[in-house]
Order: sequence, then structure tokens, then C-alpha cells
Amino acid sequence: MRLRFLVIDPNTEGDHCPAMQVDEETGDLAFVGETINDADDLAQLQASSGISPSESGVRIPRRMRKLILEKLRELEEEDPTVP
Repeated sequence: MRLRFLVIDPNTEGDHCPAMQVDEETGDLAFVGETINDADDLAQLQASSGISPSESGVRIPRRMRKLILEKLRELEEEDPTVP
């Protein structure tokens, strides 16, 4: 299994939940969150960084920021040689 679960929104109810996983082969992060469909939000994303056809915008709630940072620090401690 390439993806390893790291953290889930502690306020989740059921299976619709923001979460983060890490690809153990590449170190890439995978996020599960609400797809951004608002036209204005998508236009802002497109203007600032672009969105290719294979990409989508995902919204992660503010309450997860601290949890995500903690998990990222733990990943760095596991392998400090990863840039």
C-alpha cells in the first residue's frame, strides 16, 4: 500500500471527511476534502497558479491546520534527509 493515512478531521461525522495521507514511495501528500466548485474561487485559483485538467481545488477546514503541521513535522522526523 503506497498511501499511508496520517490525519483526519476530528470533527468528522461519517465518511465525508477531510483527511491527509502520504505516498510512502514519493513523500507526496494526498488530501481529501470538499471540492471547490464556486466559480469565483476557481477563477482565483486559476489566476494565481492555474489548474490543469488533471487537477482540482480541494478545501481543507481551518481546524485541521495545526493537525496537518504536526503530521508534517512527524514526517520530517522520520526522514530528515527528505527536502
